[in-house]
Amino acid sequence: MIVRAALCPSPPLLAPGVTGQTVLLPDLRQACAAAVGWLVGAAPDTVAVIGPAAATATWPPESVPDLAMHAPAVYAGPSALPLALAIAGFLLDAAGYSGPRILQSVAESASPGACQQLGRDLAAAAPRVALLVMGDGSARRSAAAPGYLDDRAEPFDATVEQAIREGNLAALAALDPDLARDLLATGRSAWQALAGAAPTCPQTELLYSAAPFGVAYLVATLTPAP
Repeated sequence: MIVRAALCPSPPLLAPGVTGQTVLLPDLRQACAAAVGWLVGAAPDTVAVIGPAAATATWPPESVPDLAMHAPAVYAGPSALPLALAIAGFLLDAAGYSGPRILQSVAESASPGACQQLGRDLAAAAPRVALLVMGDGSARRSAAAPGYLDDRAEPFDATVEQAIREGNLAALAALDPDLARDLLATGRSAWQALAGAAPTCPQTELLYSAAPFGVAYLVATLTPAP
């Protein structure tokens, strides 16, 4: 059962030293630290991490986050954790969490149904599961964004934010994978896994929502219905 869930984005800039700009977006870093600290404060039996990657896979829980592998101009070899999981590992370590972990990647191309089933599987992994959901919103919010400006990006991100604010995650389950792909919204598959794991969350708090550099980042905490 999911006792708490937290959402964080997964840009490399969250880890000091990766980008060489250790003070970049301090508000975002503080929000992520607060969300993860709150998450592990539930004293869960395990923390399940889910984040987007090229393929759906379960990674060894003892994997060490090697964020240097994701630094600019550095090749991320096949043994490296996917970026989203590496950032999650860094955040958990920074929060002082040393308990059991499940490291689960979900393919960015996975169908909504497959994502939701994966979320249900994670929810059943232990009596008390804390779920850390990693993923970015659209990367087409401005002309300076990685994917340039797309007028559909802001409404897409607003739908995600509203679903989180209201705690009714059916809207996440209904996200269009093709639209998410067009908008470079890598978090779609992980968010839909959250919708499967905890369809209704009556208590939510949005800690950060902005689109610096034209990429939407969202940080939130959610308490699922019993």
